[in-house]
Amino acid sequence: MDSRAWDERYAATELVWGEEPNRWVARETGSLPPGRALDLAAGEGRNSVWLAARGWRVTAVDFSAVALERGRRLAARQPSGTADRVTWVAADLTGYRPEPGAYDLLLVVYLHLPAGQRRTVLRRAARAVAAGGTLLVVGHDSVNLTEGIGGPRDPGVLFTPGDVLADTVGEAVGQESVPDLETVRAERVRRPVTGPDGEPAEAVDALVRLRRPPAR
Repeated sequence: MDSRAWDERYAATELVWGEEPNRWVARETGSLPPGRALDLAAGEGRNSVWLAARGWRVTAVDFSAVALERGRRLAARQPSGTADRVTWVAADLTGYRPEPGAYDLLLVVYLHLPAGQRRTVLRRAARAVAAGGTLLVVGHDSVNLTEGIGGPRDPGVLFTPGDVLADTVGEAVGQESVPDLETVRAERVRRPVTGPDGEPAEAVDALVRLRRPPAR
């Protein structure tokens, strides 16, 4: 889907993903001290706004202008000061280059691209992590096609925790001058959802949390 298709999807309903942060973002980052964060594929900004309300200074990047406007409205409804801590950037992530070593937290949540494009985005994200910072990648796992509910049905844009590690800390990084990252967590996680029949079901996500060691 291109930016126009996403604009149409976001314009068709109010807050496609809701106001609450993604459960894995809340679980993995809730105890981190506020700093500077970059939310790639921020969509309507639920994770960015949640972080900003907790004191983070956030740059939220997405290629859908409609989604970003929704994010601004969401931020404006939060406690005083929240909206001022979010910078909204309209950009296609396949060409976006974040500042190296600048962010204490990088989020890449439910960004589904062909493997080569995903690798480019994740390598750039890895280079943007500051010393002591965290990179959190979450998305629909490849096995979600057969074991879970929802998400893209194209296996070419799904991934596993192993794929993310290969993109960011494995030999595939090779000559990309990516800083050393430590693996904190790399696992498949199951997320409760409502199935098409209205009954409880599960989606299967890939979750990878990496950390750049503090400067010595």
